[in-house]
Amino acid sequence: MDKKKIVVLTGAGISAESGLRTFRDSDGLWENYRVQDVATPGAWQKDMELVLRFYNERRRDILAAMPNAAHLGLAQLEEQYDVHIITQNIDDLHERAGSTQVMHLHGEILTMRSVDDKSIIYEIRTDINKGDLAPDGGQLRPNIVWFQEEVPMIEHAIPVMQSADIFVLIGSSLLVYPAAGLLQFLPRDTPKYVIDKVVPEVSYDHIIPIEKPATEGIVELLDVLLKQARG
Repeated sequence: MDKKKIVVLTGAGISAESGLRTFRDSDGLWENYRVQDVATPGAWQKDMELVLRFYNERRRDILAAMPNAAHLGLAQLEEQYDVHIITQNIDDLHERAGSTQVMHLHGEILTMRSVDDKSIIYEIRTDINKGDLAPDGGQLRPNIVWFQEEVPMIEHAIPVMQSADIFVLIGSSLLVYPAAGLLQFLPRDTPKYVIDKVVPEVSYDHIIPIEKPATEGIVELLDVLLKQARG
């Protein structure tokens, strides 16, 4: 028998419990930086070295972080379900936890690309510095979707959302678009579990709120979904 398909949309709240700070939780600042100073095309044009330094710090933080119980719980669901994770996060904690189908909407901190060519992606585990060039001669930059840039993965995420038998939202305030708009593509009758310390208001049918941090909420979710799968 085919496994039911669970589609999970994760945001900054799930990685915060692994010690990764987010601008969502710190009054518009991200590690004491204003987002517009480090995460926009204008910031890159104004001060490339600052932007590179900021992302080099984030990369080191992520490499030092470990997946938490929420990441591990989602990987565990693959035993009984066909689990597809769509994440707004730029870390690799889902993959390290064992999830096998992960789509990164906003790019990945452990990859980089030329400023002149979006199509060729290179892995990076160390720092990127001004003057580090891709084979095409373009300056290398983090393979991250900055604010004010297009989110090309959205088009790939829509059919995944449309095919969900069960939907789970974890650690997202639904304030960042176009990611927040993905919920409108869910089938109306799909059960929609929402896990967050403060469950965001959503005007969709069949919402099941779990108002807890991700690591606590995943315990409740696993209890429900694994029991369902076992009949």
